[in-house]
Amino acid sequence: MTHPTGWGLIGASNVAREWIVDAIRTQPGGEVRAVLSSDAGRGAAFAQANGIAYHTTSLQDLLSRPDIDAVYISTGNRLHFEQTIAAARAGKHVMCEKPLALSVEHASEMVRVCNHAGVVLGTNHHLRNAATHMAIHGLIEDGRIGGLIAARVFHANFLAAALQGWRVKDQDGGVILDSTIHDIDTLRFLFDENPVSAFAMTQSGRLARDGIEDGIMAVLRFPGDVLVQIHGGYTTPFSPGGIEIMGERGVIIGRDCMSQQPIGTVSVRDADGEHEIPLKHHNLYHRAFGLFTSAIHGDGRPAATGEDGVASLAIALALRESARTGREIGINVP
Repeated sequence: MTHPTGWGLIGASNVAREWIVDAIRTQPGGEVRAVLSSDAGRGAAFAQANGIAYHTTSLQDLLSRPDIDAVYISTGNRLHFEQTIAAARAGKHVMCEKPLALSVEHASEMVRVCNHAGVVLGTNHHLRNAATHMAIHGLIEDGRIGGLIAARVFHANFLAAALQGWRVKDQDGGVILDSTIHDIDTLRFLFDENPVSAFAMTQSGRLARDGIEDGIMAVLRFPGDVLVQIHGGYTTPFSPGGIEIMGERGVIIGRDCMSQQPIGTVSVRDADGEHEIPLKHHNLYHRAFGLFTSAIHGDGRPAATGEDGVASLAIALALRESARTGREIGINVP
């Protein structure tokens, strides 16, 4: 049975335009019924370009609409907390962009309020929906390379000019909360574990200003003394994204797999050589919004829950603190 689901977009963002409108409309009964932007002109243009019947500058106006069942929030990071709380209290399910908030306390409160209101909270961590990472998770779970020893994540690229706004100018931006937090969530998904400590060094000044980081080298220590290196950045053109997982009996290699696009390969290198794993690629956001839609109709849970968003934020903030203090920071995920 098809359940109609009316959506409101809180934020007329690039990601909403490029990926989310389509992901919602791909779901049976999924309709984008309204968009909110603080800029009336931008909201009107977004609505017209994307065939959305209603636009507004008022959060209360959007949340009061009875034809909206769920909202997707992609506004500035500092706005996520209040907008999610307001949506939950209005009885709307929430798919929120990362980071959920700017503090673990606020993110945890978002989870609490959504649970109390009986609405579903999802975090838009898209990478765990990729065919590549799902395959890697299965290989690790099946013990294909034996016990884990270490891993490396490469997720540095050149930030497109159209995106060089708040990410490199706002103290609430920076590569850690915008991009590295996705790497953190992916590692949590792959290992089914939270890291226990973090150490990081950052760069600033090639694109960003006022000390906002536009590059990072970080190390996370996971249970079992598994060390993971992460390289992230906004300033490295032509750098392919990838991940390597080293185990006692082999290595899993994911190439071109840190992307929004449904691309990339996975192979295993062991005593018998290197073997590519067959994959069936799919749109990452179609899967994420499919699982979320099912969850709000009582079937299953989002790919990344609110609790996942709290955890990734706690770890990302530990990396920020380490870069600021020059110390290894212990991690306590709520």
